[in-house]
Amino acid sequence: MVELDIQVPLAFDPFAEAQESDAPGTKEYIHVRIQQRNGKKSLTTVQGLKKQYSYEKILKDLKKDFCCNGNVVQDKELGKIIQLQGDQRKKVSHFLVQTGLAKKDQIKIHGF
Repeated sequence: MVELDIQVPLAFDPFAEAQESDAPGTKEYIHVRIQQRNGKKSLTTVQGLKKQYSYEKILKDLKKDFCCNGNVVQDKELGKIIQLQGDQRKKVSHFLVQTGLAKKDQIKIHGF
């Protein structure tokens, strides 16, 4: 009999390099969404901000600048989420870029 030298591949994770590197597809996005409530009422949510930021201070500045109410919600899967009354998507993205909390290409605006 002839013995063949065959190597059996171990568990290979094709995404391991992408998670470690700083490739274009691996950056963490900030998602700005709108949720329709009853009637024409709506809610703007901001998720994906870095954990090192103080969400309460960001919320305070957002509420003051946009003259709207809001709060910070703790979610099990998504972490902290900022909620604002009304459709504030464009204003929030402009605020995040202007204050230096995020770059323009890191912000994803969802809805309608």
